[in-house]
Amino acid sequence: MSAIFVFGTLRHLPLLQAVAGEMPAAEPAHLADHVAVHAVSETGEAMDFPILAPRAGARAEGLLLHPGAKARARLDAYERAFLYETAPVQVETARGRVTADHYVPRADVWRGGADWSLADWAQSRGALTTQAAVEVLALLAHHPAEAVRARYVMLQAHLAARNAAQERHAPTLVRRKPQPGDVERLERRSPYVWFFGVEEQDLRFRRFDGSYSAPVRRAGFVMADAVSVLPYDPVSDKVLLVEQFRFGPHLRGDPNPWSLEPIAGRIDPFETAEEAARREAEEEAGVQLGRLISCGQVYLSPGAVSETIETFIAPVDLSGVAARIAGLACEDEDIRVHILPYARVIALLKAGELNNATVQVAVHWLAQKRPALRAAARRAAAG
Repeated sequence: MSAIFVFGTLRHLPLLQAVAGEMPAAEPAHLADHVAVHAVSETGEAMDFPILAPRAGARAEGLLLHPGAKARARLDAYERAFLYETAPVQVETARGRVTADHYVPRADVWRGGADWSLADWAQSRGALTTQAAVEVLALLAHHPAEAVRARYVMLQAHLAARNAAQERHAPTLVRRKPQPGDVERLERRSPYVWFFGVEEQDLRFRRFDGSYSAPVRRAGFVMADAVSVLPYDPVSDKVLLVEQFRFGPHLRGDPNPWSLEPIAGRIDPFETAEEAARREAEEEAGVQLGRLISCGQVYLSPGAVSETIETFIAPVDLSGVAARIAGLACEDEDIRVHILPYARVIALLKAGELNNATVQVAVHWLAQKRPALRAAARRAAAG
């Protein structure tokens, strides 16, 4: 079986072991007159993984792997899921020049960018990418590569949310205190995988009397965490809301599936909630935010959805912001921006037109924060 030369993320040993299922025999190797550079998409976005680029006198450092049949099959499956195939290459080792396979993308997919650093990637991306690789290999056993590839970014975002849940969670003041073994997972399945995912589990959970429940089957919608942000101008007492078509109300049969909402969106992998709020404000309304006031993080539908949403109030000058149509064309967004007096927003809330959880949470929080925000604005104006 041919050896494999790896020059990119698979040089990160935890990721290599997760993908191969074991640590394959390896030796240092390099490809002369080449360098690892960031892959760049057709839209100019620099990706966090590298491709090889020719450069006279350079050395693309790597590892020459000697995997067994099972490990090789896992490595091939993982790379092919992301549209990589093998091609021969001659690399230099301590024992001389060796012909090996290496993974290459389709020629029309990426172009080369700035030099890529394994150390920088490992520090910022390595742990989450390794977690995602475990999930990818498990999904590939039951789903086509196309579906797993479509799921990948959302899978990373879900794993980031799972990690965040371990680090930051609500206090336990009235609820029962969790104990090790409270939930015993008996079996796990992923019957649907695409941009979103559905997970089924057979499990037992600890009852309030200390005993375990009978085995139960539960299914849930696996999502990333999200943010919402409500821009509010305390000087003019105006609020920015956005309006867009929403598939959920349409799926329910609502005759008007257009929804008035705060700015909102998914927290991407490797970004904070605050960064996501600022990014979404730029994308959805063309607004640059300063101060953000967190109003807490909540589960929107804890019975069957993993998503949480963190709500922010953003004091901002809306005097230069006009009603407009916005959104990202690449995501087929068609978003109308509304600048409304606070009193009009409250009237819409009472009339029932603000009929989704994110806007109701945000507006109720604004009602609490508004007096202090307006008082601070008056003090600032007075000098």
